[in-house]
Amino acid sequence: MVTKIKDTTAQVIQQYQKSDPVRKEANKTTGGGATVATERVDLSTKAKDFQRIQQILDKIPDVRQGKIQELKERIESGNYTVDSEKVAAKMVGESLIDTIA
Repeated sequence: MVTKIKDTTAQVIQQYQKSDPVRKEANKTTGGGATVATERVDLSTKAKDFQRIQQILDKIPDVRQGKIQELKERIESGNYTVDSEKVAAKMVGESLIDTIA
C-alpha cells in the first residue's frame, strides 16, 4: 500500500516537473519585472452565434401582455369557451409522446 502511494506521488511530481516549463513560458515578464499571464480563449462560430441568439432572446419578454389582456377580457365578458375535444386531443398526444420518449 505504501509503495502505491510513493508511486503515485512520484507520478504527480513528474507531471508537475513536465508542466513547469510550460507554466514559465506562459508567464512572461515585462520590462518592469511584472508577470503577465498569456491566456487566450477562442470561441467557435457556433458559440458566437449562440451568444448572439441568447442576447436576442433575453430582450423578448417572457409574458405576452397583449395575449393575457385579450384572454382576461374574453373571460370577464363570458365569451371565452374551451374546446374540450382540442384539450383532450392535446393531452392524449402529449401523453403518447411522453410514453414513446
